[in-house]
Formats: sequence, structure tokens, C-alpha cells
Amino acid sequence: MSLVSKLPLYVFKRDREDSVESSSSEEEPQTSNFLHDLVLGQWKDRMRQGLFRYNVTACETRITPGKYAFIGQLNEGRHLKKRPTEFRVDQVLQPFNDDKFNFTKVGQEEVLFRFEESVESKSLYSLNAESNSPSVVVINVSPIEYGHVLLIHRVLDCLPRRIDHASFLLALQMAKEAADPFFRLGYNSLGAFATINHLHFQVLNLNF
Repeated sequence: MSLVSKLPLYVFKRDREDSVESSSSEEEPQTSNFLHDLVLGQWKDRMRQGLFRYNVTACETRITPGKYAFIGQLNEGRHLKKRPTEFRVDQVLQPFNDDKFNFTKVGQEEVLFRFEESVESKSLYSLNAESNSPSVVVINVSPIEYGHVLLIHRVLDCLPRRIDHASFLLALQMAKEAADPFFRLGYNSLGAFATINHLHFQVLNLNF
């Protein structure tokens, strides 16, 4: 990922303690905004390039009846074609191992853009900007849903799969910037079906 500094940059406005605006719980959420459309647009572009291991849009999906309306999906491609696990699964916390696959080894075409905090207290998108240790958004080549991408905190620092305050805050900021009720963000640790010991979050568009 030597060309990561040349990637487009999305910077988000971070609320400061002295400038947080109050909001009503009855306020209608936005259904679309620039970040949401950017992620889906870039994802569809990579799909047209054939970068995914299978066509997740062809998977049969059903919503179960009842109070909780669980989502069931038959995703044979993820079971058969997903990258195999390269570490022990009996320890949740393990040191980063550069010999194993990690996100510094993904193809440049899989990386969508950088996602970082603004120094000017405003959100913007730029095609040219410098960064020393960027957080990036990349496609998940073995997606579980339409628009499935990964948010990788400080990718070049090679952090192991362990949430800390800074990475969790970054994930919350992305969810806020998306401003969409169907934009979901999650995390799974080692031992919880994680296959790569490199800190990242799952980002999904679940329109259910």
C-alpha cells in the first residue's frame, strides 16, 4: 500500500465538547448524504471491475417472520471462497504478525479512500491530500451484503485486532457522517469469525 498517500481523502467534522449541538429524538434521520453515496458508488465501481470473489447480490436473502425479523442469507461463496484463517482461534488478543496476510498487502484497486478528522472543523472530500498514517476504507472482497466495506484505523501502524478508544471513536464518527439508518457498522474479534488480525471495522448497507 505504498501509494496510500495518493488516495482521495474524506475528512469529517469532529464535534468538540464546547460545540456539540443538541438534537431532538423526534428529528427525522437523513436517508442519504455524500459519504453514504460515495461508499456505495465506489463499491459498485469495484464490482464492475470484478474485484469480488463472488456476486453477493445473487445470494438468497429472507427475513424471518416474528417480532425480531432476523435476516437469513444463503452465501455459499463466503463459505467456499473466503480467505482462510491464518492464526490460532483460542486467543482473542494476539500480536500483529507481518508474515500473515494484513491490509498493507491488499491491491491498490481495493482501497476506496482515506477517512480522517478535519483540522478545519468541517467535512470535505479531496482528491489530493497528504497523510502519514491514514485510516482507510477498502472493499471486503468476500462481502456478506451489498456495499460491504472495511474501515481500517491507521492502516500503516499495523495494529492488531483490538478496539481502543481512538479506533472506536473513528468508527462512531463514520456512522455519524453517513447519517443513514441503513448504514451499519460493526466489529468482530478473533474467535468471532475474524480471519485477519489487523484492526478494522465492518461497514454494511442493510436496507431491511
